Amino acid sequence: MHIMTVCLGNICRSPAAEAVLVRRLAEAGLDHVRVSSAGTADYHVGERPHPMSQAEGERRGYRFPTRAAQLEPADLEGADLVVVMDAANEQDVLALARRPEDARKVVRLGAFAPDAAEGVRDVPDPWGLPEAAYGRMYDQIEEAVEALVTAIVDGTLGQILDRRRAVS
Repeated sequence: MHIMTVCLGNICRSPAAEAVLVRRLAEAGLDHVRVSSAGTADYHVGERPHPMSQAEGERRGYRFPTRAAQLEPADLEGADLVVVMDAANEQDVLALARRPEDARKVVRLGAFAPDAAEGVRDVPDPWGLPEAAYGRMYDQIEEAVEALVTAIVDGTLGQILDRRRAVS
């Protein structure tokens, strides 16, 4: 299984979600799941994560070995699940999907949050905001990733995706 996390520039939210997923999947013993990240824009291709995103993540024990990349249509074909951070990212990714089956792989991370029944919350972009915004971003990502990994472990991932599609 390959999960791809996506945000706008691939330096704040999606590398954070990638790092959280990598660690949480390893803790769950899901070594067969590969995680990568990309951005819908080419603003930061080749760059390391944003310093505040990386610093907050490292405080929480995460590692950041990757560099920013731009999402390409072929990336959608190679992924089993594409987890986006907000509605704008979702629209941008869906516009790249060349096949209906690729569009069906796209879901917002907030669909896995405990309060998702009340509507999917976007993960706000902390770029340009104070340090505290990065902490809130990680809190939100960690909460949703925990539920995503649980859904993989207990086999309910498909049900969650179907439920999200029904309300979209």
